[in-house]
Amino acid sequence: MAKTSWIQREKHKAATVHKYAAIRAELRAKKDYIGLSQLPRNASPTRLTNRCQVSGRRRAFIRRFKLSRIAFRELATQGMIPGVTKSSW
Repeated sequence: MAKTSWIQREKHKAATVHKYAAIRAELRAKKDYIGLSQLPRNASPTRLTNRCQVSGRRRAFIRRFKLSRIAFRELATQGMIPGVTKSSW
């Protein structure tokens, strides 16, 4: 489990990106790179990282389910994810 401070930091970054999205788009359309550099660093969408919604883990993230591999496996074996079954042949 990731520290809750990391999870909260990511939520704060996402809010900042959302807040400045229109301003960034306008500045990019004008090609005003000096104006873009005046914005906060966390206003850039590339600063966001994908985190597991269950554990907060960054690595081995499965985008389709928004889970890490560990959380995905646990939930899949319990049958909590619809349409996902363990393969056997």
